[in-house]
This record gives sequence, C-alpha cells and structure tokens, in this order.
Amino acid sequence: MKARILEKSEEHKWDEFLKSHPLASIHQTSAWGHFRGKYWIIVLENDDKQPVAVADGLRAKARRVSSRAPVGSGQASITRADASNHIIGGSMIIRQELPKGYCWLYSARGPLIQNDQKETNEVSLLRAPTTVRAQHERSEFLMETLLQAIKPLAAKENAVFLRIDPPITEPARFKGFKPTRSGFQPEDTLIIDLAKSEEEILKQMKQKGRYNIRLAEKKGVKIEESKDVDAFYSLLEQTTTRDNFHGHDKHFYQQMLDKLPQNAILYMATYENEPIAGTIVTHFKDTAIYYFGASGNEHRNVMAPYLLQWHAMKKAKKLHMKYYDLLGIAPENAKDHPWAGVTNFKKKFGGKHVTYAPPQEYSFKPFIHFLYKLYKKLKK
Repeated sequence: MKARILEKSEEHKWDEFLKSHPLASIHQTSAWGHFRGKYWIIVLENDDKQPVAVADGLRAKARRVSSRAPVGSGQASITRADASNHIIGGSMIIRQELPKGYCWLYSARGPLIQNDQKETNEVSLLRAPTTVRAQHERSEFLMETLLQAIKPLAAKENAVFLRIDPPITEPARFKGFKPTRSGFQPEDTLIIDLAKSEEEILKQMKQKGRYNIRLAEKKGVKIEESKDVDAFYSLLEQTTTRDNFHGHDKHFYQQMLDKLPQNAILYMATYENEPIAGTIVTHFKDTAIYYFGASGNEHRNVMAPYLLQWHAMKKAKKLHMKYYDLLGIAPENAKDHPWAGVTNFKKKFGGKHVTYAPPQEYSFKPFIHFLYKLYKKLKK
C-alpha cells in the first residue's frame, strides 16, 4: 500500500471513490477544492500484490489475503474489484493562508477510509456512523500512512499544522493529533430524512414551522432558482448587520455558484415582485446542505425563509437526495450560544440532531502553532 498526491488529470478517480463511500461529502470533492483555492488530493492506494486485510479485533496491517473472503466472515479484503482504481482512502486537502508566508492544511469532513463491505452497507447519516471507532487500529495504520505523504507537502508549503474533521460521531484520537474547538464545520446539526413523503416531512416539523410555510404560500411568496448574486448579497448585508455576524465577500458566493454549477443552487424568494430572501443549497450524492441564507428587513411578516427551506427540501427530493442537512445549530441547552437564534429557526423544521466528533490538529511547527492559537484566543 502507498499514499501519493494525485495528478490533476487523475482527480476523477478520487471523485469516483467518493461516490461509493457512505460518508463522503461535497467538501471532499475536487470541485469543492477548485472552488476553495489551492488544494491537493492525497490517496491511499492498494496494489494487486498486497491487498489490505481487516480482521475483526486484530491489529490492522497490510498483509496478503484471499480476495474471496466472504462478507461477514470477520475478514474483508479490498482489491481491484471492490476499490475504485485501487483507492481505499485519502483526503482532499485545502491550503489556508496565514501571515508571513505560512499556511495551514485542512481536510474538511475528511480523511475518508474505505470500510469493509458489511459496515459500508449499514452506515447512514441518520444511524450515527461509527466507522473509525469500530476499526480504530486499521484507521490508525492508514492515517499514519497518509500522514507520511502529507509531511513533505507541508514542508514545501510552509504549513504550520493540519486540521482534520472526519465525518464521525464517535471520538477517535489519531497518534500525534490533538482535539480542537476551532473547526470550520459545525459539530452539531439537524438532518431531515427525505426518504419520507412530503406529508410525513411536514408532520415531523414543529407546528409553527408548518404554519409559517402555509402563511408564506397564502401571502403569495414565490420561490425560483436564480443567478442574481447581487440581490442575494444585498439581502445578506442586511442579515449580517441585523443579526451581528460576519459573512464572506460577494466574490465568494459568486465563485461558489460558478465553480459548483452541478452542485449549488441559489433560490430567491420574491414578494410583490421584490426579492426578500435567498438561500444557497448544495447537492452531492445523497445529501443536500442548506449552506447560506439571507433575508431583508422588509416584509419579514410573510415568512419567506420558511417557504424557501420547504421548496429546497422538495427540490432535493426530486434530485433523489436522501438527507437535508441544516448545517449548524447550537449544542443542546446552550441558550447563550451565538447560533441560538438561527437554531430556533432550524428546529422548526424537525430532523435528527447529530453531533460530530470535534476536529483534530497535527502540528508541523509546534511553536508557531502555539502562537497562532494564542493569537486566536486573545482575539476573541
């Protein structure tokens, strides 16, 4: 087994691997990397001579096994037949800029490691994934192999640290990594099961959520797909000022739509021919994510954001999505959390509360990493 950086011409191999992985998200796709800036895809590859074997309860290590081990026998092997282009894991890693020529490396909702077939078939977002916990020793071995390929890249790029936040709900500490609370991806979220009928989805919402959807419909709010980033950004500026948080610049949202044309949709709500709210939703594989939302200060009584979300959910169902991720809520009983207001809004749509394990960081330059964390702490 080996780990290497894919050439740009090979990135489709990684994207094919993601399609078969039960926990892969849009954040690990090459398209997302292209949107976010400078990135690399580092893969773990298996060869025909030495497939990776996983024996339940034993140390994970590379060894020769028969490719005919039956599912459920306690042993599974990954060969050309069941691994996309020999890829059994890896990560798309993004460069994040720091002052003085430094940077840090980020694996958003990664890395990903191929599971044995039995577990892969059983894992779903609504049944808390336990991939790394169940196969921790194997994951540790593969993570160390992956890290050996990342270290030369980190030295070349003058990276201070690597941050990972794999899509797992059970904490799993990798050797040399330390947990952090400085994550980009929210640890708590609500996920709505789109396999249910529209009537069932509405029924599992809070009564006030259903009421506000019907109110917006009754008031004549219209929802349509749009390319008008200017209108969206104007509403977003009103939202950030009103609710006291920071957004991105307009170019960021334009780039998101331009570079993710197959995966991102801007929906705009209009009332009396005036845009009054908007949302950007991403789609990848089986999951739609409510990524950004904005609403103006006028006509707030017609409840356009509620109808926007309902429209986005119905569209996601038509696109054969299984899950609708509301992307970020305050932890339970955190009434003073900065997200308390938006959490109250999102909870009206129902869904299952999922809590991911906190992100972890590996230091390449420990002293500079310490100074960076101290600066971030003092800045708060």
